[in-house]
Amino acid sequence: MIIYTDGGCSGNPGPGGWAFVVVENNEVIKKASGADKLTTNNKMELTAVIQALKYVIACGEKSCEIHTDSQYVKNGITAWIFNWKKKNWRTSGGDAVKNQEYWMALDHISAQLNVKWSWVKGHAGNEFNELCDDLVKEQREKNWT
Repeated sequence: MIIYTDGGCSGNPGPGGWAFVVVENNEVIKKASGADKLTTNNKMELTAVIQALKYVIACGEKSCEIHTDSQYVKNGITAWIFNWKKKNWRTSGGDAVKNQEYWMALDHISAQLNVKWSWVKGHAGNEFNELCDDLVKEQREKNWT
C-alpha cells in the first residue's frame, strides 16, 4: 500500500488540516482529510501519518510505504525517536520532546506494521503530494472563520 501524507496550518498555531491519499497502480483509491481549529503544522503532519496508518491497519494490511514531505516526521520516526525514548522523551538538550503524545501514538501504531518511510519534496510537482496539499488547504479554509 502506497500512501502520501501532508499537513499544515495557517498561522502556526492556527487553523490546520491533514490529508492522506492511497495510491494503487498510479491511481488514487482513497482520500481522507480532517481539520483542527487551532493547531500547528507539525501536529497536522503527524496526524496525517497516524490517520494513514490507522487506515492501513483497518484494511488488514501489514505493510505500507509512506511518502511525507515533512523532514520532521521522516527524521523523527526513523532516527530521533530512538534516543527520545531512551532519554524518557527528552531531546539531546534535555528539553521535553514537543508533540510527545503524537510521537507516542505514531510509535505505537507504526510498531504494528512494516513501514517504509520516504521523503518527497513538497510543492515540487508530485501529483499525489500536491493532491494532499490541496486537501489540507480545503480543510484549513473550512476552519479559517
